[in-house]
Amino acid sequence: MSSWTARRLAWLVGIVSIVLLVASITFMFIDRRARLPTNVGAWSATDVFDMLVSVVVPILGIVIVNKQPRNAIGWLFISAGLAIALATFGQVYAVHALIVEPGSLPAGRAMAWMSNVLWPFPLTALVLLFLLFPTGHVVSPHWRPVAWLTWAIYLLLTVAAVVFATAEWADPFEDIEAAARAGGTFAQTAILIGALALPVVLLLSVVSLAIRFRRSTGDERLQLKWFVSAAAVTAVTFSVGFFIDSRVVGVVTSLALLGLNVAIGIAMVKHNLYDIDVILNKAIAYGALAVIFTAVYVLVVVVIGAVIGVTEGLSLVATAIVAVAFQPIRRRAQHFANRLVYGERATPYEVLSRFSEQVGETYSGEDILVRMVRLLAEGTGASSAGVWLRVGDEFRPVAMWPTSGSPPSVPVISDRIPTFEDATTSVPVKHRGELLGMLTVVKPPNEPLTPVEQTLVNDLAGQAALLLANSVLIEDLRASRQRLVAAQDEERRRLERNLHDGAQQQLVALGVQLGLAQRQALRDAPDMAETLERLQVQTTDALENLRDLARGVYPPLLADQGLAAAIEAQSRRLTVPVRVESDGIGRYPQEVETAVYFCTLEALQNAAK
Repeated sequence: MSSWTARRLAWLVGIVSIVLLVASITFMFIDRRARLPTNVGAWSATDVFDMLVSVVVPILGIVIVNKQPRNAIGWLFISAGLAIALATFGQVYAVHALIVEPGSLPAGRAMAWMSNVLWPFPLTALVLLFLLFPTGHVVSPHWRPVAWLTWAIYLLLTVAAVVFATAEWADPFEDIEAAARAGGTFAQTAILIGALALPVVLLLSVVSLAIRFRRSTGDERLQLKWFVSAAAVTAVTFSVGFFIDSRVVGVVTSLALLGLNVAIGIAMVKHNLYDIDVILNKAIAYGALAVIFTAVYVLVVVVIGAVIGVTEGLSLVATAIVAVAFQPIRRRAQHFANRLVYGERATPYEVLSRFSEQVGETYSGEDILVRMVRLLAEGTGASSAGVWLRVGDEFRPVAMWPTSGSPPSVPVISDRIPTFEDATTSVPVKHRGELLGMLTVVKPPNEPLTPVEQTLVNDLAGQAALLLANSVLIEDLRASRQRLVAAQDEERRRLERNLHDGAQQQLVALGVQLGLAQRQALRDAPDMAETLERLQVQTTDALENLRDLARGVYPPLLADQGLAAAIEAQSRRLTVPVRVESDGIGRYPQEVETAVYFCTLEALQNAAK
């Protein structure tokens, strides 16, 4: 079955169910003063409340199938709603045709038979709802036997219901004891087995729901939070209701079912279960329009007509008012619906106004970009939005909303607009014809970008050009500063290598030669030996000074063993006691270690003065 056919079928069955339930309430109202058997529904607050709760079932089915035609939950609601509607309508129809006004309507006994046969399915649907919610599948394959057992119980109860309904054909509203005798041993045994087994599978389905909740994360956990509690209460009240026939238990059961529907509604509206926000948004907007225009028509035609005593021509006046006011009222209704459904979704005008105000205030470049991308997400209702800056041969994310996480850079392919993962739209930001960056917006698949929202993204891209141009300049300045620092560090290392490999090695060789000359002079010229010894000491001092100079330029120990070893070596040369606590610090990029080392060295030298 195609999605289009599934949606049309859901609408057809759902509307039929709602019409039957409304007709049932109408029959109950018509027969409200009739004397009825105690085992049939009557015009009372409890029974009417049950009817109203039942109307919600096909409505939920229509909504879910329209968003996810292949989800079993939607069809479960559709079929359960139809079964409830047929059973309810069949009973009130038969009551009117057989008791209130006998013979006034045809097929009264057939309708009563249908009503008595259909009651097992809503109970079965409740168990399956707990097993399958919200994905339409059991939480794991181990729970499939519970679903099979539920269907087996349904078939057993349905067969028993058919036997009972057929045996009661002549008197569909006889008391339970008489019906049990008429049904025979098989039907009685089947009902007993079903009455004992159904609460068991109902409680097992709640256990599976609790397991699903424990394993869930993120949105699914929020969607299940209220539903699990409502399901537990509903399962307990239904299990008690199998064995205790009490009006109090019936009222509590009805309230539990209402709570179950409310929990599903909270999951759908607040936590976006089945992506229902689009339908809800449009329903609120058009519902508000209908209420406003109906009120205008009533005010002009009825109220003003009653005051002035003339109604001719007032319908045309009301129509003219509606025609003139339609567009501004529609915008306000849509704005109201956006606020109600999406929260802080701003209109394009609000977004541009707020952005202009914030640009005029004092913010850092990064901060204003974050504010801009947040406004972009609020104005389009996007799940995420981003600003990308072109740096060299790639686009880098410089501002994202929400701020959690950062996507990887995207390579530049000539001057073509790159493909951004999951982006609904990506708009280039250009300044004087130069491509500076991109704005990206990600929206849910079920909510495409509207022309108004696309225009908003384009307008923000135009206003963001100057900001990104400044960001490019700042990025160039940062890169230039890093190149200068890197060049200085490289020059330090080059100078250190030259000193180590050049003058330092020459002084070492000179010291060795002076030592040899001193030992030879001790034998041949004792007076010369003392002079050579002084020269050797001076050479050694010069070598140490040169080594200190080389270490000050760039210490080899820093490159070989890291920050802790290099700072400890320098601290031992100070005149004040120094204790270095490195706490197992590891290695960092060379430029980071160099900056930290020289800052620390400067601080130590200042402390020693």
